[in-house]
Amino acid sequence: MFPGQYNQGYGNQGGHHQGRQEGRQEGYGQGGYGQSGYGQGGYGQSGYGQGGYEQNQGGYSRPSGPPPGQGYGQGGYGQSHGGYSSPSGPPPGQSGYSQHSQSSGGYSRPSQPPPQGNDGTRLYTSETSSYQSHGITYQRPSGSPHGPQTGNGYSSCRGTKKALLVGCNYIGTSNALRGCINDVHNVYNFLLKNGYTADNIVMLTDDQKESVKVPLRANILRGMQWLVKDARAGDSLFFHYSGHGGQEKDDDNDEDDGMDDCIYPVDFQQSGSIIDDVMNDYMVQPLPEGVRLTAIFDSCHSGTALDLPYTYRAQDGGLKEYNVWKESKGDAINLVKGYATNNVGLMVSSAANVFKRLQSSNSGDKEKIKKENSSPADVIMFSGCKDDQTSADANEAGKFTGALSWAFLQVLNQDPTQTYLTLLQNIRTVLATKYTQKPQMSSSHQIDPNIKFVI
Repeated sequence: MFPGQYNQGYGNQGGHHQGRQEGRQEGYGQGGYGQSGYGQGGYGQSGYGQGGYEQNQGGYSRPSGPPPGQGYGQGGYGQSHGGYSSPSGPPPGQSGYSQHSQSSGGYSRPSQPPPQGNDGTRLYTSETSSYQSHGITYQRPSGSPHGPQTGNGYSSCRGTKKALLVGCNYIGTSNALRGCINDVHNVYNFLLKNGYTADNIVMLTDDQKESVKVPLRANILRGMQWLVKDARAGDSLFFHYSGHGGQEKDDDNDEDDGMDDCIYPVDFQQSGSIIDDVMNDYMVQPLPEGVRLTAIFDSCHSGTALDLPYTYRAQDGGLKEYNVWKESKGDAINLVKGYATNNVGLMVSSAANVFKRLQSSNSGDKEKIKKENSSPADVIMFSGCKDDQTSADANEAGKFTGALSWAFLQVLNQDPTQTYLTLLQNIRTVLATKYTQKPQMSSSHQIDPNIKFVI
C-alpha cells in the first residue's frame, strides 16, 4: 500500500467469500479456463516459451515506483547485494529484524523434551545430529526419517506433479529487482531433477514477449487455478514466488497483527496486489485430502502469506503461539518515543496498532478463523522472513538471487534427505551467515515436523 492509504482496497480482496468470487468475476468458468485458458498439458499455444520482454506487450504500463512502504533491511539490498541503498528506517509500523546469533554456528538440541500435543502425545520422536560443510553447521536427521503416512492428511507425492513459478524483476522501474527471474529458472531446474516434467511447469516472468507469460495479476490468479485444478490424492503441487511483498490493512479482522500479507504483480498499480486471503482461497481451500502443495514465498513480509494456521518453532519443532505483547514491542517503543518528543500522531498510530492486535487476539472468532484457514490437504509453506521483516535480493557466487530461494536450493542440493524441521533449521543457518531474515514454516494442519520432506 502507498503510505497513508491503508484504507484503499483493490476490488474483491475484502475477505474469503469475496476472494472466492474473484475467479468467476474475471471470467473463469467452472471448468477453470475459457478459450484463452490452459489445456491438459499445462498452458495452450499461447503458453510459455522463451524470449525477452517487450514493453509494448501486454497492454499495461510498468509501475513508476516501488511497492509502497517496503524497505530493505540489513540483510537485504545493501551495496554488496545488488546496489540498492537501504532506507533510513524500517517500514512503517514494523519492528525490523531480530539479529541472528552467528556465534553458535548452528542449532543446538533442545534442552527440554519434545513438545506435546493437546492429548499428551509427542509432536515428534526423532532427533538430529550435526555436521560441518564449508564452515556451516548443518542439522541431519538421525537415522532414516520416515516418510509421510498417507491417510493422516499427508500426500504420498507419487501422483501428478505440477508447478507454478512466478518471478517479478519489475524491469525498467525504479523498484527493479535483479534475482527473481534467476530464482524461477533455478527452481525450474531443481524440479526437473526431482520428478517434475517441463510440460507441467508454468513460469511467469516479466522478461517474456507474450503478455500471457508475464506475471500480471490476472495471469498469476489464472495460474493458481490451473495449479490446483483436478488435483487428487497423491498429487504434488509446487508454488514459488519471488518478488516484492508487503502488508495492507486487514479489513475482515482475521489477522493477529491487523495486517494482510500480500504479493505485488508487475501491474500492481493498475490491478492491485494479491492478499493472503485470496491466495488461501485460490490454492488451499480447493484441495482435497491427500494432495501436497509446497509453497515458497521469497518476498518481504511473507511470514503468513498463505494464512496457514500452524507455524513451527525452528528450535524444537513445537507450535508457535502468537504473542501480542512481543509483536507490539516496536509500537511500544514508538509510543514512548512519541511521548518524549510530543509527537501526538506517532503516539496515536502506535496505540491504535497495539489496540488492533489486542482486539484481534481476543476475538471470539479466532478458532473459527483458524478452522476456515485449515485444510485437509497437505499444504506446507516456507516464507523468506517474518511478517515484520524484509527478504534480501542477494548476490551469491556472482549471481543475483533471492536469499530464501538460494538457501532452500543450497540445503536440498547439499543433502536431499531432510525432515521438515532440519530443512527449516538448515535454511536459517545458511542465511544467518549473511542475513538477518528468519524464514518461517507453516502448514494447513498440524504435522510431525520430523517426517521426511518430499516434493
